[in-house]
Amino acid sequence: MSGRPRVFVSRQIPDAGLDPILDATDARVWEDDLPPPRGELLQAIAGCDGVLTLLTDRVDDEFLDAAGPELKVVSNYAVGFDNVDVEACTRRGVPVGNTPGVLTDTTADLAFALLMAAARRVVEGADYVRAGKWQTWGPLLLLGPDVHGATLGIVGFGRIGQAVARRAQGFGMSILYQDVRPADPSVDEALGARFVSLDELLATSDFVSLHVNLTDDTRHLLDAAAFKRMKGSAILVNTSRGPVVDTDALVEALRAGTIGGAALDVTDPEPLPAHHPLLGLPNALVVPHIASASHATRGRMAEMAAANLLVGLRGERLPTAVNPEVYDR
Repeated sequence: MSGRPRVFVSRQIPDAGLDPILDATDARVWEDDLPPPRGELLQAIAGCDGVLTLLTDRVDDEFLDAAGPELKVVSNYAVGFDNVDVEACTRRGVPVGNTPGVLTDTTADLAFALLMAAARRVVEGADYVRAGKWQTWGPLLLLGPDVHGATLGIVGFGRIGQAVARRAQGFGMSILYQDVRPADPSVDEALGARFVSLDELLATSDFVSLHVNLTDDTRHLLDAAAFKRMKGSAILVNTSRGPVVDTDALVEALRAGTIGGAALDVTDPEPLPAHHPLLGLPNALVVPHIASASHATRGRMAEMAAANLLVGLRGERLPTAVNPEVYDR
C-alpha cells in the first residue's frame, strides 16, 4: 500500500484536472465512454477516500453506504448537482463540490446558437443540401422567424440567463424574464430586461429560453398547459435540465403546431433513444448536452473538480462547496 488516498474518477476528464489527481492519489479512472453501471460504480467506490462524479452518477444513501466511512469528499464535475442527495451527504459529514461560474458564457453561447439555428432552420438547410435537394434559390424555401427585434423570454435569470440577455441585446431583442424574485434594478436597466409573470412571458415571447435548476418546483415547469399559453410560432430553447420540460407534452405540442419549434441541449430521458418521437420531428433540434463543450471550459471544470477533490482529501474546506453547512457540524 502506498499510503496515498484512494480515489475513483467515474470518467475520463481533461488532463488539466486528471493529472493532479493521478500525481497525488492512488486513483482508478473509469475509461469507458459510457458511465459505469450502477453495480460496478458501487464496487469501485468501496473504501475510497474521495470520488469524482459526473451528472450520470447518482450519489445517494446507497452510494454512501457502498463507499463506507472512509469517504471524505464527493467532487461533482458539473455546475448542477441534481444527481446528488446533498442532505444525505451532509448528514454523513461528506462535503460535495461542484464547478460553478466557469461555464456561464460558454453555455449562454450555445443557448443563443440553438436559438439562431432553430429560427433560421440551419440544420434542416444543411440536411436539405446533403440530401441533394438543392436545385435553385427559392423564395419560399426554409423560411423562419427573424431573431432581431423579437421578444425573448428567459426563465431563470441567474448568471447564465443574464449572459443570454447580454447576447440578445446585440440583436435588439425585447427581453422579458421570470425568476423567483426580480433582479436588482441596476441589472434590469443594464440589460434592458423586464420582470414579468410566467404567464405573460409565455404568452408574449417569440423565443423562450430555460435556465433554471431542476427542483420539485421546476420539474415539468413547461407542460401541456404552458405550451398552450405560448405563441403558435414560439421556439423553446432548453439548456438547463431535461425534466424541466414534460417531454410527452412537448412532442404533442410540436406535432400539433401548438408551438413553432424546440431546440434542446438536454432531454428527458437523457440520452434520447434513437427511435424517440422527438428525433423524427422536423421542428425539433436536439444536441447531446454540449453546452459546456469548449476546450477551455471543460479544462477549467476539470481543474475545479480536481481542486475540490484534493482539498477535501486533506480535510480542508472545498473552494466551491455545495453544502458548506457540513463544516458547521
